[in-house]
Amino acid sequence: MDQQPQTVSENYANPKTCFFHVLFKAAALAFYILSALFVNNFIIIFVITVLLAALDFWVVKNVSGRILVGLRWWNEINDQGESVWKFECLDGESLARMNKKDSWLFWWTLYFTAAAWIILGIFSLIRLQADYLLVIGVCLTLSIANIVGFTKCNKDAKKNIQNWTTNALLTGSVRSHLQSAFGI
Repeated sequence: MDQQPQTVSENYANPKTCFFHVLFKAAALAFYILSALFVNNFIIIFVITVLLAALDFWVVKNVSGRILVGLRWWNEINDQGESVWKFECLDGESLARMNKKDSWLFWWTLYFTAAAWIILGIFSLIRLQADYLLVIGVCLTLSIANIVGFTKCNKDAKKNIQNWTTNALLTGSVRSHLQSAFGI
């Protein structure tokens, strides 16, 4: 009897975090789209959509970014009044162990949401609804801020991983040369 090798599919390591990472994005987009059909009050649409987008921004920046991809960013103003980006990431070994599905979901939903807001903005332009462009502009700005922050943080993390790997290899090769030289 032939036994086929079973492929083990990797599951989400943090399903609750993944759920909330997607929830507020989907809620903001769904409310904005469906409100055009059922709500005829721009102020309600604006407030609820922007509130959901702000909740999404906060969840991504402060929770799901840390848990799903091991990254955190913030921007602060220094004493000279200049904007300074700050980045935190897990060490190289921990980053290498991050769940691939979690990471994939994090990055794709981040970019998909911004693309969806751009498409909705184009539709608002075509329909000549300038007031709805304000809602889309706020939501798109929040999405792009997370994209820029996490992309910069990811580049910084990749530098840290390369440095960690280089140090580990050098330390390991130096140690092995010393061990072989002294017969340890």
